[in-house]
Amino acid sequence: MAETFLEAIREIQPTAIIGVSAQGGAFTKECLEEMAKINERPIIFALSNPTSKAECTAEEAYTYTDARCLFACGSPFKPIEYKGKTFVPRQGNNHYVFPGIGLGAIFSRAKLIPNEVFLVGAKVLADMVKPEDLERGSLYPALSEVREISAAIGAAVAGYIFDNNLAGIEKPADLKKAVKDAMWDPKHAHFIEE
Repeated sequence: MAETFLEAIREIQPTAIIGVSAQGGAFTKECLEEMAKINERPIIFALSNPTSKAECTAEEAYTYTDARCLFACGSPFKPIEYKGKTFVPRQGNNHYVFPGIGLGAIFSRAKLIPNEVFLVGAKVLADMVKPEDLERGSLYPALSEVREISAAIGAAVAGYIFDNNLAGIEKPADLKKAVKDAMWDPKHAHFIEE
């Protein structure tokens, strides 16, 4: 029976380790090297935040796996230079899907939000990851694209709601445009002055 995390990795031989315990440094050099030894593309998700509580840094993950890992973090890390290549770690965070899921549900006036909408959101997000993102080690699109991501997820979720007779309104002819037009835009917001 394994008594340490490293021993557990050696015994279980996982394809992924996911850190959500806020134990800064739990993914040690030895743990990351072992993951790289047993996996061609080890999945390393150090999702705890703030950064000081991350199980490892992006630099540690890329360095100790010879940049073969699939890395996501819970707090932002700066781009990493390793062997002449720049890697851009991205956050595995709910800010990618929850706004779009909420948008689609509110837009369609969903009577019920089934678990499947989360799969719909995840699929849309995965489809929005570009080859150049993956080339830089980014498993998610840039956060600067979050409005486009939210619009796409919102339209897909609303489509699911409409297709499953869970909507409280009629489906518009151009669902994508209607959902995008329904998004709040701070540039066009009017504030009441007293």
